[in-house]
Amino acid sequence: MGLFDSIKKTLNSIADSTGITKLKEGLQKTRTIFVDRLLSVLGAGRTIDEALLSEIEEILITSDIGVATTMHIMQQVKDKIKSDAVDDSTLIYGMIKDEIREILQSTSNTESEDYYTSKDAKPFIMMMVGVNGVGKTTTIGKLSSSFKKAGKNVLIGAADTFRAAANEQLEVWAQRAGVNIIQQQHGADPAAVAFDTIQAALSRESDIVIIDTAGRLHNKLGLMQELEKISRVMKKKIPDAPHEVLLVIDATTGQNGLQQAKEFAKVSEITGIVLTKLDGTAKGGIIIPIAYELQLPVRFIGVGEGIEDLQFFNANTFVDTLFETGSSAPQE
Repeated sequence: MGLFDSIKKTLNSIADSTGITKLKEGLQKTRTIFVDRLLSVLGAGRTIDEALLSEIEEILITSDIGVATTMHIMQQVKDKIKSDAVDDSTLIYGMIKDEIREILQSTSNTESEDYYTSKDAKPFIMMMVGVNGVGKTTTIGKLSSSFKKAGKNVLIGAADTFRAAANEQLEVWAQRAGVNIIQQQHGADPAAVAFDTIQAALSRESDIVIIDTAGRLHNKLGLMQELEKISRVMKKKIPDAPHEVLLVIDATTGQNGLQQAKEFAKVSEITGIVLTKLDGTAKGGIIIPIAYELQLPVRFIGVGEGIEDLQFFNANTFVDTLFETGSSAPQE
């Protein structure tokens, strides 16, 4: 059994009991601004013409799906309309749903039974990156709690030493999750904290290490150089560390979040995305261009404030929930 099998089962059991309801609630505003608007133009049996296709295109772009991803989706839809001689506009609804599912499935492997099973490193090193305010600290707390419930020995490294309150906030989350934390005084060398954390994890035989990092503005070169330094220092102890670099993005920032992802991807080997604050935002469509333009898997999504409100991202569940609008939806 792979290291993360039990963790996956734990998170899935949480999702089975509360996750779908939470996801439905969290996607409500996105559904209103995106899916409901699609229904409004596709549900009346309109003629398929350039005017209709332009309206659909505008809905996609203004739903934070972005120009590049929208152009890809629309081209696929147009090709299918032509090849299948489609003349019923209500069928376009299902085409768009299928294209979005294909985009998200093409990068996502979190619903697969193989997720993390090949990564049996001990300790398994995760590094969290992202700008301030996106929810890195909260995500670390929620992940730590889930891992602990799955029976794993977790150690947190507080390498965000630039922000005065960072250590205190992380310590609170560590206490809530019931896991240990390695930290130094404000202003300490972040790479040294990461090194000490891995050294402690090796001596304590920890299963999982989660390294927090500073989140100053993504366009400041110093931060990116610091992230590279942390990675280099960790490799001195564990050559293939970090095993996972998760970029945390706040869904409420929409296209700005996508731009942050692009900047981080230039200088850090991002292996996955955590999309936080999906609950209460109309910008949940940002998950689609993140997957399409960056070809990065979305690992986890945040659908609430509670410590159990972090879910494995499942492309099928996400798409089905987003497009679930009741009997008013066009038949696919």
